[in-house]
Amino acid sequence: MSGDAKAIPVPQSKPHKGRLAVILIVIVVLAIIMAAGAWGLRGQGLRVSAMAKVNMVFDTIKAVKDSHSISARGDFTNVIFLHHSTGHNLIHQGQVRERLTEAGYEFWDHDYNSPGLTRPDGTSAGYSYSIPNDNTDPDGLARIFSQQPTSWPRNALSGLMQHEVIAFKSCFPVSDITSQAKLEQYKRYYVDIRDVVDQHPDRIFIVLTQPPLVPEHTTPEIAARAREFANWLKSDEYLDGHANLVTFDFFELLAEDDASAPDYNMLRSDYRRGHEGDSHPNALANETIGPQFAEFIDNTVQSYRASGE
Repeated sequence: MSGDAKAIPVPQSKPHKGRLAVILIVIVVLAIIMAAGAWGLRGQGLRVSAMAKVNMVFDTIKAVKDSHSISARGDFTNVIFLHHSTGHNLIHQGQVRERLTEAGYEFWDHDYNSPGLTRPDGTSAGYSYSIPNDNTDPDGLARIFSQQPTSWPRNALSGLMQHEVIAFKSCFPVSDITSQAKLEQYKRYYVDIRDVVDQHPDRIFIVLTQPPLVPEHTTPEIAARAREFANWLKSDEYLDGHANLVTFDFFELLAEDDASAPDYNMLRSDYRRGHEGDSHPNALANETIGPQFAEFIDNTVQSYRASGE
């Protein structure tokens, strides 16, 4: 280079907002790790709690970095299903992912925080959306929907809202409705959820009613309340006027519907796994209902598109 040549200044790129957010999160992580060390001196319980928070923050970092891979194109083809073990079995034994993929959807699902999020190709995303306390009971779902949605997946609701069709369910312990007061509280939680749904007409929300219990874990009175709750979730009282909220009645498909049977409103005998006290539906149940669930999602999307909402 000659002495007269001038160096060309290299423009400095401005950091992306997402990267700034990640940097801030890293700082928070370091602070939590330091706090975890201090808490560990005071007792094992606090140390475990602190490390859980550290894991949650690291999952948030991974979710933010990976958010570009979740494509919401505005055509309601990006689906996520929040569930626990019963939902896991429904997906795998009922071939839900395969059926929706064939129909042109990207089907994501979220199990317990560990293993967390699964991609449309069936592989693990390597992180979770940090569902608070791993709770998908009505109170846990209401807590998720009470979170503030942000443009990046800072919390569970923001993670779910990256997707266009959001299906969610509670598991069979929710059918243990031991009093009318408990039933009414469950309804209030779902009214709170519906209030949030109304704010997001650019998303479709699919409620799954909870699975029933086996006879060993319930009574006719408790099972009747479980049926009442499921019926309410699919009723006009709950759904009318809320076009982007629909209900897939998982309970109805699993429960004995003969009112004269001793196990009325309980898990049907041919859908039980054969292990006493196990309320997980068996492979026959999932193989039968899985295709219906996939078809329900597709029909719901087609109807919502046609409605022009």
